[in-house]
Amino acid sequence: MAGESNVDLDRLQHAIQNTPIIDNHAHNLLRLPALKTADLLSATSEAEGEALQDHTSALPHFRAARQLRQLYGLPADADWDAILKKRQELLETDAAGLIKKCLEGTYTILVDDGLDGDFEPYSWHDQFTTTPCKRIVRIEAVAADILSGLHQNAKLPVGVAIADEAQVELAWATFIAAFEEAITAAIVDKDVVGFKSVICYRTGLSVEVGSDAEVAEAGLRSFRRHFLPHCVQTKFRVQSKGMNDALVISACKLIAEAARSEDITKPIQFHTGLGDNDIDLLDSNPAVMQPLISTFKDVLFVLLHSSYPYTREAGYLAMAYNNVFLDLGEVFPMVSRDGQEQIIRQALEITPTTKLLWSTDGHHFPETYFLANIQGRAVFEKVLCEYVEQGDLSVSQAIQAVEDIFFKNSNYLYSLDFTFPGTETLPILPSQSASTTIPPSPTTPAAPRALLRALDLTKKHQVKFVFVQWLDYNAQIRSRCLPISQFEKMIASGLGRLAISKGNLGTTPNDHMSAAANPVGSIYVEPDLQSFRLLQGNGPIKNAATVMARFTNEEGGALSECPRAVLGEIAKAFKQDHDIEFLVGFEVEITFCKRNGEDASDPFSPLDTNHAWGTFSDEQYTTSFALMTEIATALERISIPVEQFHSEAGAGQYEFVLPPLPIVQAVDTLIQTRQCIQQIAATHNLRATCHPMPFPGIGSAAHAHISLNSSTIDTRTISEHFISSILTHLPALCAITMPQPISYNRVVDDCWTGGTWVAWGTQNREVPLRRVTPNRWEIRCLDGTANMYLALSAMLAAGLSGVQQQMTLDMKDCTVNPSKLDEHEMKGLGIVTRMPRDFEEAITNFDADEELQALLGSEMSRIWREVKRAEQEMLNKKGERERRRWLIEIY
Repeated sequence: MAGESNVDLDRLQHAIQNTPIIDNHAHNLLRLPALKTADLLSATSEAEGEALQDHTSALPHFRAARQLRQLYGLPADADWDAILKKRQELLETDAAGLIKKCLEGTYTILVDDGLDGDFEPYSWHDQFTTTPCKRIVRIEAVAADILSGLHQNAKLPVGVAIADEAQVELAWATFIAAFEEAITAAIVDKDVVGFKSVICYRTGLSVEVGSDAEVAEAGLRSFRRHFLPHCVQTKFRVQSKGMNDALVISACKLIAEAARSEDITKPIQFHTGLGDNDIDLLDSNPAVMQPLISTFKDVLFVLLHSSYPYTREAGYLAMAYNNVFLDLGEVFPMVSRDGQEQIIRQALEITPTTKLLWSTDGHHFPETYFLANIQGRAVFEKVLCEYVEQGDLSVSQAIQAVEDIFFKNSNYLYSLDFTFPGTETLPILPSQSASTTIPPSPTTPAAPRALLRALDLTKKHQVKFVFVQWLDYNAQIRSRCLPISQFEKMIASGLGRLAISKGNLGTTPNDHMSAAANPVGSIYVEPDLQSFRLLQGNGPIKNAATVMARFTNEEGGALSECPRAVLGEIAKAFKQDHDIEFLVGFEVEITFCKRNGEDASDPFSPLDTNHAWGTFSDEQYTTSFALMTEIATALERISIPVEQFHSEAGAGQYEFVLPPLPIVQAVDTLIQTRQCIQQIAATHNLRATCHPMPFPGIGSAAHAHISLNSSTIDTRTISEHFISSILTHLPALCAITMPQPISYNRVVDDCWTGGTWVAWGTQNREVPLRRVTPNRWEIRCLDGTANMYLALSAMLAAGLSGVQQQMTLDMKDCTVNPSKLDEHEMKGLGIVTRMPRDFEEAITNFDADEELQALLGSEMSRIWREVKRAEQEMLNKKGERERRRWLIEIY
């Protein structure tokens, strides 16, 4: 072994398996509906159509199938149909969790977002990487967009107009000017770190370099003869020789000029080698690029996809030219194990390791990232360990090569300016489970990941202020706003928190002190950087961010009176003791209200009235949906993906559906979602309210979908223990989940609002607990006036007691509307208890349920009860009109 010990090889293996990855070339993932229907076979093959079906007998497919079984937790004998079925289940129940698992270990992704299709935007992927993703601009996609725009504006001669040479020349000049303007803008765009050309697919890599006049003449001729006659039919795809060459040369000139005059270096990537049947294999050999590479010495060229099967030729170019780099992507997982090993060996034959880059070419499916990374690490481990054993490399040299290829080379080449996090302080494959919902202190290993993300966001978006936020017992957002310099100083200090009076725990929404308010002593507000996200920028406040926080004591321990911390602790107990992890998805119901002025008979009126559930009327098109799409766009910009939105049954009422997330993260996201919605509505002089019934008729809820998930046990039995205990305590739980008297006006029979009986049923919306699947439940007795951390803490605390006691679910599945059953039929199902008819009954039930108070924590239960008593005393002094207005404004 050339003197290398097993311990030394262990160090190398650790580095290979744990070095974080800068994925220097990949593509957007499909949106969830398309992700469910696209053919997963294409994840490991460039074949299309009938040829793709033959791929089921290829080595890359067999290897990927084995690894996907492991990813999905399937037995070794599961066939392809079983794999696809399990994948569908995971996408239905926890798509975000699957994506996180597939992208674990990815520091950032440089996303070529030039593909057409139903894809997520590049910034959407930020939630799955350590630092926000960056863009690679595909020049041919830029060209196609410009040409399409010219055609829409009748500035592109088609048909008989092609015969008008002057018109054609004007169109060409207009197009080239617009193209160069777009490339120039991308060069100075901080989110863009490079460019890409797919000329390999269009006319081949042999770009004819000549004088400016020669290139322009060839481009114009190609534009007239080959592009214009068929441009509409081909959807403005540029695939004519002179024109494609002109685009590449124009882009290279602008990139070179920026490098010389402005010291801005942005590489240009070229698809080389491996591709589908669109490609001319002979023209995909990067060796033909020598004239282009020699001409543009100030341009950094990246040869993508290992240039397979021309890896040696590409390696030669990377060795011979200081401006050429070789990417080692796509062959993982498209090529067999032996083939991959040969490709890496060929790449290392003469190419310096400082000229090699890693990528997955991940595309469409998150599994492509997963397969590429695990296969790539495995091949590097075999090849480099052999070189060490044979004495060709020392362990230190091999580790340096790994760090360079996986991280440092791309970091340098694309001017990303990251600090290499190492393999100890930033562990790969972190758990996203509920056990991490109590955020670590800044000194723990998991902290740098969230810290780096927050710092990168502040730098990228020039954040000037950060709102550190928490939810009081009455579900009101409280905050401290810090200038960015003070926020960075605070989180860098190692303490990462600020002090407030302990009395704040016991105040009402109008800052009156309840009997629980104790002004003596301090508690500490500790921001959880995992919830750090931008504040929407549609209003007057720009360049700001928000972060949710928990309460801690002097020693830094979680405060038992903090609902957010308690929720995390209960979720942690489920994970540690029962291997259960929760995912929660919220339905955000909002009523949008016009403000009518002080003198109006009603200070509020619905934004629209000509709608019902799921409608899209003309009135909605011109008013409501313009606002809803503005909101959805703003949410996406701050990394809150909305799965769908639609009108609800109530006047002015709309629903936004959030994806399932780990339980504390889900509530954080819910709060920041509502905040974004209400702020944008305010910019339109509207009030967006979660009031349970702002207008007569259908009310607004805050339904929560809760799933119990485990990779080691069948969750069906535990789910029944869990729900049985919740049903037992439900009359008392309602005081917390529906904590206003008006909440009970919403809950009636025959209106799909959960009904008036303590019951559960499969796909039954007339019961408070709807079973969606064996491990997923919808909580329907929940509205927007509840502190959601507290409400879910109470639900989980009750459920945990049931799991610990193994309570049997004696109540039967109610598959009909309980209100249509007679007394005998209801008793047969075990339905014998009514839901509270009003808040007074609910609070009486809570006071009597000492077990629930103990499960939740006696001190937190006491404080909440006192605050609620003081709040209701305050509200009872108001007239009905004033009370309604106050609640609409508060919630």
